[in-house]
Amino acid sequence: MKKHLATFVYAILAGICIGLGGTVFLRVKDLFVGANIVGALLFSIGLFAICTRGYNLFTGKACYLFDNKPDYLITLLVIWLGNLVGTCFLALVENLTTICGTEAGINVTAKAMVEGKMATGLGSIFLLACICNIFIYLAVNGYAKNPHQMGKYLALFLGVTVFIVSGMEHSMADMYYWSVSGVLYGQPGESLLRLVVISLGNVVGGVFFPVVESWKAKLE
Repeated sequence: MKKHLATFVYAILAGICIGLGGTVFLRVKDLFVGANIVGALLFSIGLFAICTRGYNLFTGKACYLFDNKPDYLITLLVIWLGNLVGTCFLALVENLTTICGTEAGINVTAKAMVEGKMATGLGSIFLLACICNIFIYLAVNGYAKNPHQMGKYLALFLGVTVFIVSGMEHSMADMYYWSVSGVLYGQPGESLLRLVVISLGNVVGGVFFPVVESWKAKLE
């Protein structure tokens, strides 16, 4: 129980970090027309903080599903819930401030984004989520295994920037966007369905490279 509680707390902190990255991304979109690349680069601060502080992010941990025992699925569920709490907490706090609630508020920008995601087919968002976590795997695995400090941080920042600019679906970032926009509370059923589909896609994409690499190793 203590182990899961500690995991949950670090997952909440990871969710807050992703929310902070989402905040700066939305803010940049508000201030500068066509500033997606700048916003995507600055969003990377979320994953940077998570990796350097050792917090628990679902999309990163899902990449190592087959490196662990079956009860790791419970750990992933705890992390998912903690990330949801963290992202929603930050979003709710922000909705009490002046960066939300105006015509140029980040909640308005987020709502426009989320409405587009709500109109997208489930199959499409699932596949976009799969591709997203291939980028995340390259980012977190590059951070963990690259022997050079510069290489570690390039893996993080490039991995995150590219998946955002490419328009992929990251379940934890989406948790934040759905919450800060208010759509999560206005349409909870459809919102949670889409977040679950995106999360499952992230799992599939996250394990794709490790599974193929393991299969290749067995052939050698």
